[in-house]
Parts: sequence; C-alpha cells; structure tokens
Amino acid sequence: MDSEQRRKRKQQQQYLAGRNQILNLPSSKSLFLSFFLFIFLIFLSLNRFSLIYFFNNRSFTFHPSLTPSTLSLLYSSKSNSILDPQTTTTTLHPFTLQHRILFPDYLLLFLTGHRPKPNEVECVYYNNGSATGSTEPTGDIIEVQPVLSTDQYDEFRSIARCPFPKNMSTATTVDIRRRGEMGRRDLNQIAKKTQSWDKVAYEATLDGDTVVVFVKGLNLRPHKISDPITFWCHFGLKGFNKEGAFMLTTKSVSVAQEVVRCLLPHSIRKNPGMARGIRVTVSHMAGNVRHPVRMLVPSVAKVSNPSESVKRKSGGKYELCVCTMVWNQASALREWIMYHAWLGVERWFIYDNNSEDDIERVINDLDVQGYNVSRQAWPWIKTQEAGFSHCALRAREECKWVGFFDVDEFFYFRNEFRNSLAQGGGVPGENSLRLMVANFSSSSSIAEIRTACHSFGPSGLMLPPKQGVTIGYTCRLQSPERHKSIVRPDLLGISLLNVVHHFELREGLKSIDMPEGNVVINHYKYQVWENFKAKFFRRVATYVVDWQKDQNKGSKDRAPGLGTEAIEPPNWRLQFCEVWDTGLKDFLVSYFADSATGLMPWESS
Repeated sequence: MDSEQRRKRKQQQQYLAGRNQILNLPSSKSLFLSFFLFIFLIFLSLNRFSLIYFFNNRSFTFHPSLTPSTLSLLYSSKSNSILDPQTTTTTLHPFTLQHRILFPDYLLLFLTGHRPKPNEVECVYYNNGSATGSTEPTGDIIEVQPVLSTDQYDEFRSIARCPFPKNMSTATTVDIRRRGEMGRRDLNQIAKKTQSWDKVAYEATLDGDTVVVFVKGLNLRPHKISDPITFWCHFGLKGFNKEGAFMLTTKSVSVAQEVVRCLLPHSIRKNPGMARGIRVTVSHMAGNVRHPVRMLVPSVAKVSNPSESVKRKSGGKYELCVCTMVWNQASALREWIMYHAWLGVERWFIYDNNSEDDIERVINDLDVQGYNVSRQAWPWIKTQEAGFSHCALRAREECKWVGFFDVDEFFYFRNEFRNSLAQGGGVPGENSLRLMVANFSSSSSIAEIRTACHSFGPSGLMLPPKQGVTIGYTCRLQSPERHKSIVRPDLLGISLLNVVHHFELREGLKSIDMPEGNVVINHYKYQVWENFKAKFFRRVATYVVDWQKDQNKGSKDRAPGLGTEAIEPPNWRLQFCEVWDTGLKDFLVSYFADSATGLMPWESS
C-alpha cells in the first residue's frame, strides 16, 4: 500500500514537472528575483541623483529653504498630454506643454518631443477664472490664433511662439493644440505659471567638469567680471515639485554678465554625460547685509553637451570658422557666406534670433551646396553676448579659430587684391583670411586677431542694391569705427566675457591688431533706409540701448543724427559719405561677375 502511494505521488510530481517545462513557468524564487531586478532598474533610472546623494553626500554644500512655488519653475510637473486622453476624439500623437515664457510681444512655449509644423498647431487662449470670481478654471476659450513659428530647440524639446493678444490678462491660460483636435482641456494640469523673460535661467552647457548656465535678470555690471562667491548652481530631476525636494548644489567658479559657470556635482564629474538633460538653475544673494536672502532663479534650462552635435572633420579641426547672430537677414546670407568661404572660412554657425523670413531654407540650400552651414535656434532676445559665449563653447570642439562678425561686414585685403590685380595672374586673394589666422596658430601668446571696421553709408542709393552690398555701397566715413575679432576658442577666459567686438582672454595671452594697409572690414552699416529701418527696429546686443530709447545719444552704437523714432532723416541717402571707396567692388566685378550676364555668384540661385 505504501509502495503504491509512493508510486502515485512520484507520477504526480513527474506530471507537474513536465507541465511546468511545457509552459516554461519560472519558480516562485525566480519570479521574485526578476521582479526585484525590474524594480531596481526603474529606481536606478529615475533616481540617478538620489543614489549619488546617498553614496556621496560631499556634493551637498548648501541646502536652501525653497517653497513649492519656486520649485515648480525648476522642475516640470508630471508629463501630461495637452488633451485629456479619456476624451480625445483623434489619434494624433500628443505632446506636452512644459513652460511658457512671456516676452514683450509674444509667448514662448516649450514642448516635449519633435517640432510640429506651424500649420499643424494653433494657439488657444482659455479663461482661468469663472464669472463668479472663482479661481477654478472654466475652460472657456477666449481666442484661437495661428502660431507665429515653431522650431526644434534641442534634443529634448521643441518651441512654439504664440502671439500676445491685447485682451490677454493674468487670468488667461495659453495652450497649444493640433489643428482639428477636440476634447476637454484639463486646465488644472496645464495652467502653470507663465514665467517672465525678465528673470530666468534659459540655457546650460557642459564644459569639462563644469556647467555654464545662461541667466537673464541678474543685473550684473556690463563688461565686468563679478564675484562668484554669492552664486550657486542647483541640479534636479523632473518630479521633485514639493517643499524639501531633492537637489544637488555646487559652487560657482565664474560669473560675468549673463553667464554663470559652476562645478559639476563631485559624484558625476568622472561621467559628465550623466548630467545631460537635467534641469539646472542659479541662486544668488539678495537683500541687505543684515538680512541676506538667497533667491532661486526660475529655470527652463536643461544641461546639453555641445560636443554631441559636432560635425567631425577628418584630419583634425577646421582652421577657421565663423559665428554670427541674425534676425530676418536671409537675403544677405548668400553674398556674405559665399564671399568669405572663398576667403577660406570652412564652417559656419548661424544663431537665428526669431527670424520670420526664409532664412531656414537659405541656410539649408547653402549647406547642401557644400558651405558647411548650421543653424541654431536662439529665441532669446537681447542676448548677443551670451549667444557668442555659447557659440564659442560649441565651436571649440571643431575649430582652431572662430570669427565673430555680422552679415553686413566683409573682410577686404587691400594690398593682396591690388598687387595681384596689377600682375594679371589668376584670381588673387583666395584663402587670404584662412592663411592670415594660420600664421598665428602656432603662437603661444596670441589668442585674438582684431581688424578695424570702416562704416559705409547709403552711397546715394534709394533702393537695396540688387547685386549685393559689396557692389552697391561705395562711399564711407574716413575714420574707422571699432573692430571685430577672430579668436582661439580654447584660449578664452573661463568667464567667456565678451563685448561682441572682442573676448576676455586667459591671463598672459594677448590680441594683435592687423595693419589697415593689409586688411580692413567693410562694414555696410548705414544702408538704404528700407534696410536700416529694420535694423533700427531691434538691437540684439544685451548692453546696447535700443535706438527707440532716449539714452546714450553720443554712443557709436547709435546712428548720428537719428532720433528715437524710425523716421527717415532728410537726405539720408547722402549721409555718412566722406570717402569714395570702390576697391572691393572693382575687385569683385573684375573677377567674379559672369562674363555673359554680369551676375554675381550669389545672384544666381
């Protein structure tokens, strides 16, 4: 009997073992281990900085007392689709609205994911309050308008610009949706506080074991390096939007104008890539000596790595690159880039400051033609100095020398062109600019080359010259005005301080002024009124007063005799004309104009 029971029990065990093998069922122990590993991986990916803190709290040097209202601007709340998924009637891919920044004339919206096309989305304006005075959102649509533009901002986010309606108030929530979408809006989720452009951390870039944060509204002294001792950087992950939220805090090592450089948290310096995509902001001391208060700046900045977007070149770095910032200057780019590419420029960084013309297509066409041009969306108004600091970091990975000059400024090698013209050989002067900087590449002391600028006037014209500024404008002021620089980006000071015309260099290094007899810059500054008025409308430099403001009337940044309104002065077309200078025009017409049509290379697109 016992043997019969043992036989039956053995058969039952063999049956169960075979069934488990057929179904491939793990044991309870393996299930538990798999589940534990899965939870641990999730915890590791979502709490990189938390683990760093627990295993190495040396990175924590300061614990500010922060309120939920300030933290909500540093960290995004949980990801939510613009449309309530339970009531969505379409199958379009949702995207998340992260931040709104209020500019004087429009609202800038940060979105997760890739850039939507402008004709795919629209701006929606909701009433935040009810007729009874309740603060609960009613969801009533006040207005719907087309977006002004959309763009890809970085690898994480895209941006959209919405107009600022005259009837908009603080009780208005601005949303963006795809055209044709329907569904009830969950305004409690999307009605985040709109941040003013007056004070915000807007960009952050890795640089070795430091992070460079670009901040608006610190109101530091222009053109001066500030004391970094009262500034700190704070790093955090998405989701810590409550009092006592976890942050890593590090000291600042350099502060100048709008640029704050801080050490990376000690725990991740050996692997800076861990900081990529993490939100960062800056705090500084305010108040008086007896009652100092540490102020946390609201932030939309996420740490990026400029080396990841590098266009690799076989054989080392480019000898000469150029960086500039533009607004609605698509029509000027072809002449400027094609001419200077002939002089030896190998790489171009175009920072687009909210252009509304056809600049993106023009840049893409030039890049396809082999001019090696890239466009950086830079929505931050009045930040030219900060933009140049950003570009210096980005270009350093690719370029030995970087020139910083505008699209109405053209290098002109007087002796090189004139002497060669008399000899009657081939096209003279090719690669002159690249050869000029290459002569100083081996120098251990020279880190910047400065070239004087001659300002040209309208030269009697009333309409923009069809063949380009180098052909049309031939009369200028006799004395030069200021200079522009070409720098070694790896030899700049850690502050990245610049005044547009030149940079702060590392201690012990110096600049050199090029003789005017060899090279000058033709600055076609005072063009026909139609073009100059557009320049009058807005200045991109941070510390240059707009012409509309009644300040600094004697400054060289202002047009002599021009008031504070865009009204054409009498005889504008004849002003700023002291010396007729046709040197560059004669050279280009002789060597570059098509023999059959007379067209310049930049005219035939």
